[in-house]
Amino acid sequence: MSISPVDGRARLQAVMAELRPELHRYCARLAGSVFDGDDIVQDVLVRALVAADGLDPETPLKPWLFRIAHNRALDHLRSQAVRRSEPIEAAVQVADDLTLDPAEALMRQEAVATALSRFTQLPIAQRSAVILKDVLGHSLEEISELLDLSVNAVKAALSRGRTRLTELNAAPGKPRLAKPASAGSAQFSALFNQRDWDGLRALLAEDVHLTQATHPDRKGRSDVGMFFTIYAEIPEFHLVPAYLDGGHGGEVMAVFARADDAQPSYLMKVEWRDSRIVRIRDFRYAGYILEGADLVLAAPRA
Repeated sequence: MSISPVDGRARLQAVMAELRPELHRYCARLAGSVFDGDDIVQDVLVRALVAADGLDPETPLKPWLFRIAHNRALDHLRSQAVRRSEPIEAAVQVADDLTLDPAEALMRQEAVATALSRFTQLPIAQRSAVILKDVLGHSLEEISELLDLSVNAVKAALSRGRTRLTELNAAPGKPRLAKPASAGSAQFSALFNQRDWDGLRALLAEDVHLTQATHPDRKGRSDVGMFFTIYAEIPEFHLVPAYLDGGHGGEVMAVFARADDAQPSYLMKVEWRDSRIVRIRDFRYAGYILEGADLVLAAPRA
């Protein structure tokens, strides 16, 4: 039975919605940034929808989407001039059973707990193999097909990547000194926590842009200003300025569902031009953005 283009696109959109967190886990670790990972995933979803009409109805969608994500992530790394390569030598045997032995299980636990920024210190083949195998649970055969490598080459990359990741995680970490929030972040969070929505709207630039996962973008001061009415109905939410990766990943807003919660629920990122807000990225509907993020709350301003 043939599938109509409309049905095919609906099926693709359903699969994309289901896979979005998993695609982000992969792209964010390849790029070393939760926000770059989100940008890549957004690009993947747009490209996938454009290509949907010419797609064979029998095409398995998950590997197809991961192939697009992998290629777009590589393009991103090339544009950032951080891609490295390393020849793959003889393979090392790696377990691929559904029942993991204790050593294999520990390797996977370590990969999941590793901060995103450390993955960027691995060559691409090693990075991809470790993420796909230990973070996402793909089989060696699936990784082989995605990376266009032999299974033995995947095993070698995985073994070397795991070894290097263990070395990186064992190295002494740099002191985590919380920096004070910038003036803009301190002002934004203070106005938000005081529920001063008019004060926040006054900070918006005329060309401000709001993005939210799974929701249409808003553009322009009037339209974006309506965004705050959503939070006006949720008085418990509380913002705290924070930094990603010790400050190297930039300043963000940690969003707590309640002020006394131990952990934030998600992030916002606010971008400024001079003294005006030009972009707000709200990840309320994408809590997975925090997975693997090395987040440090800002110190109080003097």
